[in-house]
Amino acid sequence: MKSVAEVRVVCRDRLVRRMGEWAGALVTPDAGPPRFTIPLHPPTEKEMLADESAAEEWARKWASFPLPDGVEVEWDTRVWRSIGRQQVPVRVLVRDADGAAALAGGAAQRDWLRLRSRALVVAARFGDTADVARTVRLRRATLVGYSDVEFGQVVDVAAWVIANPITGLRPRQVPVRGVDSKWLGHHRAIVRDLVGAVTGSVELGLVESDPLIRLRILDPTLSVGGLRDVAAPPQQVAALPLAPRGVIVVENLESVLAMPDLPGAVVIHGSGFAVDRVASIPWVVRVPILYWGDLDSHGFAILHRLRLHHPAVTSVLMDEATLLAHRDLWVPDPHPTRAALDGLTGEERAALARLRTEGDVRLEQERIPWRQALAAIRAAWEGELDLPVDRPGRRGTPSGPGR
Repeated sequence: MKSVAEVRVVCRDRLVRRMGEWAGALVTPDAGPPRFTIPLHPPTEKEMLADESAAEEWARKWASFPLPDGVEVEWDTRVWRSIGRQQVPVRVLVRDADGAAALAGGAAQRDWLRLRSRALVVAARFGDTADVARTVRLRRATLVGYSDVEFGQVVDVAAWVIANPITGLRPRQVPVRGVDSKWLGHHRAIVRDLVGAVTGSVELGLVESDPLIRLRILDPTLSVGGLRDVAAPPQQVAALPLAPRGVIVVENLESVLAMPDLPGAVVIHGSGFAVDRVASIPWVVRVPILYWGDLDSHGFAILHRLRLHHPAVTSVLMDEATLLAHRDLWVPDPHPTRAALDGLTGEERAALARLRTEGDVRLEQERIPWRQALAAIRAAWEGELDLPVDRPGRRGTPSGPGR
């Protein structure tokens, strides 16, 4: 027997799960209201005989429950040999989203009423088309989360951009009254979707700043016009007259900045999808790469992506022994990736598996004592890659964190 409280929970869960879809249906006039039933599982004759008072109390509560508009309870007559004729509630019929929200109550109802109101405003301003409905559906959480002022700004700005195309401008050059120059950067996605729902464009046409690649030339003889610390767009980095004997790709910038001189070496900051740009640089493609990243699922994902572009990548400090030697420095990985990483070696796969079996932990590369990390990098540079290395005390004494 499903109680009133249980039915309200079912209704709340369905409302939360389908809220975006139901709000989108409000936009298009041909979409009917959502309808669904919730079975109440009335007692059988045997269950009635086992606890007749509980069954009667359950039925009385349903009979006295004040049903909101759009919600009905369907009753049925049961004829039992030992009890006789009984009227029992068999299912709840929900005929529209407002009824579902009223039955759910609480925060779910408040969110629905806010989204419902805003979906109707969006339809009135931008049209009752399938594209506008899709935007409401996909941006449901954003629309609910806005304050009234923020929502009004989003609608006004999107309408202004439709009337005044901004192709060729930078985000902070858009001259919309009532919002500051940084506003579009924070609300760009929903403005883009609303504008696209009307115009059919997939982007606003804004001019973006080129992503920069940060690198340090660790060999003074390779410096370019005296420059050894460079941050430039990929095209300019690719045009640098560099011919290193090898490249070190490091995930975190602090470790890049701490690297000492190393003959024939260039170190590049390569985090996340930046490795795709790094691996396309001609003078990088021609030489072996040494990669050092965080010992976590995302560090291994970067290594995997790097190997998709470059055949000669050796990792350092990305093994199970390094992980276990620094157990006291582990922290939880809040968002581990479960992607298939086929580009890893057997040793690297073992380290990744250990990370996961230990509860999705991570060891940030900066937590490894710097002397130990630098010694491992030098050993890999000289041993794995068979490249020259200066020994401490000869040329270029190690410096950096932990020294």
